[in-house]
Amino acid sequence: MDLMAVAQAIEASGIATAIRDSLYAGPLINVFHVIGMALVFGTISIVDLRLLGFPSNARSLSAVSHDLLKWTWIGFAVAVVTGTLMFSANATTFYINNEFRLKLVLLVLAGINMLIFELITARHANLWDKDVPVPFAGKLAGALSLIFWISIIFLGRWIGYTKGFNFDVPVDMDFDNLF
Repeated sequence: MDLMAVAQAIEASGIATAIRDSLYAGPLINVFHVIGMALVFGTISIVDLRLLGFPSNARSLSAVSHDLLKWTWIGFAVAVVTGTLMFSANATTFYINNEFRLKLVLLVLAGINMLIFELITARHANLWDKDVPVPFAGKLAGALSLIFWISIIFLGRWIGYTKGFNFDVPVDMDFDNLF
C-alpha cells in the first residue's frame, strides 16, 4: 500500500478541503488542539511530578491519578480529533515531515511507557502509594513521560515552522466584509 497515495486521498477529502478553504477553521482547530494538549500535559505532568516526589509523597498517587485521569482523557480526545483534522488539511506535507514522524513515534513511546507503568509498576502501588518513596521503576516512568511529552509539544510547535504548508488564501474570500 502506497502511504503517499493514502495521504493524497485524505488531503483531497471534503473535510480537508473545507478546512483549507475556510479562513477560520484551521486557526480554530489549532486553538482547540493546543487547549487539548495543555490539558493532557498539565494533568500528566502533575502525576509524573508526584511519581518523582514533587512536591511530596504525602498525597497518594492513586488519589492524584483518580482526580486527573478523566481530564487527561478528555484533553487527549480533543487533541486527537483536532490533530487528525489538522493532518487531513495538509496530509502530504505532514507525511513527508520528519518532525511530524518523530512526534508520532514519541506519542507511541509515551503510550508504551504508560502501558508498562499501568500493567507492571502501578500494580504494586499500594505498597508505595503514600508517604513512601516511589520505587525506581515509578520514577523512571514519570521522568520518561515528562521527557516524551515535552518533546512531543516541542516537535508539534516545530512542525508549524517547517516548509510546505498550504497557506493560500481562499480565492472567494471577501476581506472587505469579514465581520
